[in-house]
Amino acid sequence: MGKASRRQRGTDTAPRQTRPRPAPFQRRPFEGLAGETDWVAMREILPAATAVVTVRPEHLPEGAPEQVTVATVLPLAWPGLHRTDGTVLIGTQSGNASGDASRDLAGQLLAALAAEPGHPVTTTAQSTADSPRLQDVLAEGPFEVTVHEGFDFWVEGQDLEEDAAASLERANETVVPISRMTALPSAYWVRIGERTHIRLVLPDDEDAATDALSRLHSAGTDALGGDTRLLGAFRACGLLVPVWDLDPELEAADYEDELTAWGERYAAALAVGTALTADERRARSGLLSRQVTLR
Repeated sequence: MGKASRRQRGTDTAPRQTRPRPAPFQRRPFEGLAGETDWVAMREILPAATAVVTVRPEHLPEGAPEQVTVATVLPLAWPGLHRTDGTVLIGTQSGNASGDASRDLAGQLLAALAAEPGHPVTTTAQSTADSPRLQDVLAEGPFEVTVHEGFDFWVEGQDLEEDAAASLERANETVVPISRMTALPSAYWVRIGERTHIRLVLPDDEDAATDALSRLHSAGTDALGGDTRLLGAFRACGLLVPVWDLDPELEAADYEDELTAWGERYAAALAVGTALTADERRARSGLLSRQVTLR
């Protein structure tokens, strides 16, 4: 065997660098977190909203705050921001898309905590199978969403120059009116142009929720009463989000009782232990034909 062949054979036996395993896909990335349905709402259907979470001490860099503001969107779609006053924010609708939103948001959170005060996080490392998840990073506690009329929370307590103020005004003009309803968790009334809708993030596995919705649709009890109709439902982060078309002359408060009654009908349909009837299967097929998946 020649020297060249021996050298070639030697390099074949050299240890190879192990590549990080990609983050596994998570159908329900926020399962196990308090307020799973509102995490989904923050990521998928709310334009301007915030919530505060607490970080476990072992994940805090020295001097970093233990509380972080989770927002829907930050300026320039930044994944995170560490303000000069020390407060930290992350954006749920920006950053990486690894197939596990929980790992991606945990990466944004840790990067924002580690950033120097006064600096945004413009990019984050791609999540891997070894990256921590929100379930690992966050302390137990409620997840309470505050819906805002605009993005003024970006700059609260700060004076803006003329160009920055104009930019904020333009961003605020894109926000549609949304109200959080009280009859059911994660129910939001929204006005888009001349039409109004309710979007509800259901907490149950999407297959079971689809069966329950099919039973109601087959029985003709899926509407909210009056001049309303179920437009359909979309899937988001492993959960189902039905959407109703409403009477545009009415406001969110006018549908609280109807939504409460619908929730009772839905719970009863969810508890049925038998297979779908033929009519219910046809209703299910119709719902699925109009269904879309977000992310």
